[in-house]
Amino acid sequence: MKTAGDRRVRRTHRALRAALVDLVLEKGFHALSVEEIAERADVARATFYAHYRDKEDLLLGIVRDLAEDRERLLPAVEQAQAQGFTGLPVLYIFRHAEQERRVYQVILRGEGDGRALREFSAIICKRVETVFRERAAQLRVTPRIPFDVIARAWTGELIGVLTWWVENDTGYSAAEITGHLRDLSVYGRVWASGLAPSDAPGAFDPPVTESGA
Repeated sequence: MKTAGDRRVRRTHRALRAALVDLVLEKGFHALSVEEIAERADVARATFYAHYRDKEDLLLGIVRDLAEDRERLLPAVEQAQAQGFTGLPVLYIFRHAEQERRVYQVILRGEGDGRALREFSAIICKRVETVFRERAAQLRVTPRIPFDVIARAWTGELIGVLTWWVENDTGYSAAEITGHLRDLSVYGRVWASGLAPSDAPGAFDPPVTESGA
């Protein structure tokens, strides 16, 4: 059962985090002071420090809130594992970003020396690697590329497209951009470019070795 104290804490967190997002988008993270954030949130400076060490801690709190929010994705991930690659987890991420666009903009711009973005990426990457490992074990297949490489490539691609999408009027809906990323993952960049495998750059190059030979 949620107490009145719990509700007050949640309200204070929401107010401080909303204030941080608004001020960062107005003037940038480094130009902000704790006093400005507290004033915008209409709380005392002492109240701020009762909940967060500093503005960096507040920014990381926002990232962790998003991660908790995305726990709602887990049923979709499990469904994707059972039904094959549906794109549902990616669609949920883009829809979440659509609802929380300003928060995603602050994180994806690398505000706060990029620490929040690194944590955001690490949280996604860890979950993605787990999903790929579980799916491979379930289907009893052996990966052609190590899972840690796959997960980081997948995460980098997602972060890059997501950053572009939340910062611009791309004309693509969440469903459309998810469809493109799904097809890119399933069929690959050569197919996406309209090329045949033999037309792809480097198609007949020898395998890369440590010596470069």
